[in-house]
Amino acid sequence: MKAMSPGTVDYLFRQLVAGRPAEDVQWANEGISLTAQPEGAELARRLAETDLDALTPLELFNYVRAAQRLADWAENLRQAAVGRYCHAPEQRPA
Repeated sequence: MKAMSPGTVDYLFRQLVAGRPAEDVQWANEGISLTAQPEGAELARRLAETDLDALTPLELFNYVRAAQRLADWAENLRQAAVGRYCHAPEQRPA
């Protein structure tokens, strides 16, 4: 089991002392969550810039689900492009 970063431990401790839930719910007021982010370049950017060590277990679970959605979306794009390439009408020189 990997240890949590000191910042994560500090955050969780402050949440506990204040009587608030361990999960960071402030992000809901600041923008769209990873689980609601549509597949595409913005989701890829957000995933790439996320500090995995700073995530709570629930946030890490949602991160993994968002990454899988992005991978599935990209695979569908690839399959569509391959299908179009394989079934494209032949180009004849004029």
